[in-house]
Amino acid sequence: MLPTASRGRFTSSYKQNSILPPYFRRIIKWRQMDIEYTFWQMLHLCTSPKVVYQHTKYHKQTKNQWARDDPAFMVICSFLLLLAASAYCAAYDKSVGHAGFTIISVLLVHFWLIGVTLASLCWFLSNNYLREETALHSHVVEQRVEWLYAFDVHCNSYFPVFVLLYVFHYFISPLLLAHGFVPTLLSNLLFMVALSYYHYLNFLGYDVLPFLDKTTFFLYPMVVILILFPFALLAGFNPSRFILSLYFSQ
Repeated sequence: MLPTASRGRFTSSYKQNSILPPYFRRIIKWRQMDIEYTFWQMLHLCTSPKVVYQHTKYHKQTKNQWARDDPAFMVICSFLLLLAASAYCAAYDKSVGHAGFTIISVLLVHFWLIGVTLASLCWFLSNNYLREETALHSHVVEQRVEWLYAFDVHCNSYFPVFVLLYVFHYFISPLLLAHGFVPTLLSNLLFMVALSYYHYLNFLGYDVLPFLDKTTFFLYPMVVILILFPFALLAGFNPSRFILSLYFSQ
């Protein structure tokens, strides 16, 4: 009986103190994912993102954590990205082998590597420079940004970028890849809007946390994007042609 009780206590303690392992174990359990709610979030991230983060507050009140405990959003984003990459390869790639390599590299680099890097950077900056200092001898429990929540914020911010720069961009890419000032202008406008919206959603994600201060820091990259926009036009830089040339040698 003693080993059984000890193992039960160990399992219970592990489930309480560990967030990441159960989260990632649910990836292969499709029936446990709330798909309908995930698509609701995706829609509102493109139309009324503040509503999504209002629900994040409710999640904190009911689950006592800011991060999602459901990996459905991450799984669906990965699946949609694979579909988009496949569509680009079907349109612009001539080699099946290279197409397969491109699809996998887009998923690993665009979503995972860049996502983990940006989430880790925001997580580090938030916890080390943006948290409000609690008063001495205060009974308030010190709070920190969960890394998984930082990754959630990135996923939320990434989805509208995916809609603009992967889906919408795909359908108008013949126009954007043409030579001339108008295609260059439209391409730069599309990238400027998408990247600016990413940073705006990033700001909303951290601004909802009551223990963070000066979260307008996350809006600063938008200023840099606006400054670079006219210089890109003057230089004749077309981001659509540049990025597609990296993968398909256009």
